[in-house]
Amino acid sequence: MTSTVIGLLRHGQTNWNIDFRLQGIADIPLNATGIAQAELAGQVIDGNDWDVLLSSPLSRAKDTADIVAKAAGFDIIHIEPLLLERSFGEAEGLLYEEWRAKYPDTNAVPGAESLEELKNRSLDLLDKLSVNFAGQRVLTVSHGALIRKLLRIVSNNELPRDGERLGNASMSTLEHRDGVWSVIDYAPQTLALP
Repeated sequence: MTSTVIGLLRHGQTNWNIDFRLQGIADIPLNATGIAQAELAGQVIDGNDWDVLLSSPLSRAKDTADIVAKAAGFDIIHIEPLLLERSFGEAEGLLYEEWRAKYPDTNAVPGAESLEELKNRSLDLLDKLSVNFAGQRVLTVSHGALIRKLLRIVSNNELPRDGERLGNASMSTLEHRDGVWSVIDYAPQTLALP
């Protein structure tokens, strides 16, 4: 049967990542480390392994995708709005501790996308990828909260493990075969040369 493979590449580092600030849909640029991480990802990722490159519209993901595309030989980057990060509404810009202190129910922040809405959007994304790119290998560049949700859905809440962070420029891989999604490579650490 047809196999569709999805690479989930997280964008490179931003200054807000260093500070543990909620970024959400705030358009925070890559910092120098993030650019270097994207350049290294471009060396590690073999463009011949992938048929198409999709990116979130936010600049930290798009710039990561641009850098990877140049290094790995992709001609076109397609922008996919469903790859957007979870919106944290009024909490964007807060440190994680401030977010948790100010909003004990972190799922009820004014203007934020709820976990249920994020789950539904993630399911829509998986459906869209399995239909529109059936039989292809799709490299996506997006964000931590979205990638975490996709991994949780596909792994039946086994991944990521409790307390485990997804490194900037880390990549895990999903496969859709016979109508079922599975995690074929879980790699939460930042990509590095072998």
